[in-house]
This record gives sequence, C-alpha cells and structure tokens, in this order.
Amino acid sequence: MQKEIEEAIILRNTGRTIESNELLLQLVEKYPNNASIHYQCGWSFDVLGEETQAISFYETAIKLGLPNDELEGAIIGLGSTYRALGFYEKSKDVFLNGIELFPNNKAIQVFYAITLYNLSEHSNATELLLNILLETTNEKQILAYEKALKFYSKHLDDVWK
Repeated sequence: MQKEIEEAIILRNTGRTIESNELLLQLVEKYPNNASIHYQCGWSFDVLGEETQAISFYETAIKLGLPNDELEGAIIGLGSTYRALGFYEKSKDVFLNGIELFPNNKAIQVFYAITLYNLSEHSNATELLLNILLETTNEKQILAYEKALKFYSKHLDDVWK
C-alpha cells in the first residue's frame, strides 16, 4: 500500500495528475479506512482544480486520524479549499483549529490571514502577517524597524495628530 501511495505522489509531482488521482481513487476503494490515502486523494482533487471533490476526502482523512505532518497539510488543504469556494467561516474554523493544534506552523497562520482578508477582517489579517514577517525574516532593513512595526501592527487604524 505505501508503495502505491508513493507512486501516486510521484505521478502528481511529475504532472501526471489525472493518473495520480485515478490511482488514489482506487486506493480509497481498496483501503477506505486509511487516512493518508484520503488526504492524498483530497490533495489530488485540489491539484486538478476540483476543490468541491477534495473536501470530503480531507474531512475523512482528518476524522480517521493522520500523523501530525499530514494533519498539518490536510488542515491547510481543507481550510484553503473552503476559502477558495467562498466558505469563509468554515475556513476560519479549520484554521483556528489548526493554529490551536500547531501554534508554530506559520503556513497555517498565513492561510488563516488570507481567510481573514476575505472576511473583511483586514486589520487582523495585516497584524498577523506583520508578526509572521517579523518572526521569520532575516532582512536587516525590516528588522531595523521591528519595534515600530510591532507597535503599528496593533494600531493600524489609529491616527495621531
């Protein structure tokens, strides 16, 4: 089974996305309780631009239980798929759960910020992105203004006269 999953991933990574998806669908039939296969199948539908199809596979993978590295990817996949389809509140819920489970995963936080933007929570989105930038950058010209940027991230709508 693991060899077949790896084959499907290789097919996807080499641009043979339809073949990858077909193989993963066969594996879902053969191993319906395997969370990793459901996760990879959801991902394969995302790659094909069939986000609606991806949702049930991501949801099933998460319910069945994934190892943490795959769970992080499934959270990003499901949350961003909900966002792409306009289900912003569902996306927000998925990402908030992901942030609770994986507070150090900056990718989940960035995707969450995009969802906040879609929910017109622009200040919260910008604050989050500024903080992630400051936590992850080595750019000296940005870090020279770290204190000011941290302050302004919490006062984006304030005006001083």
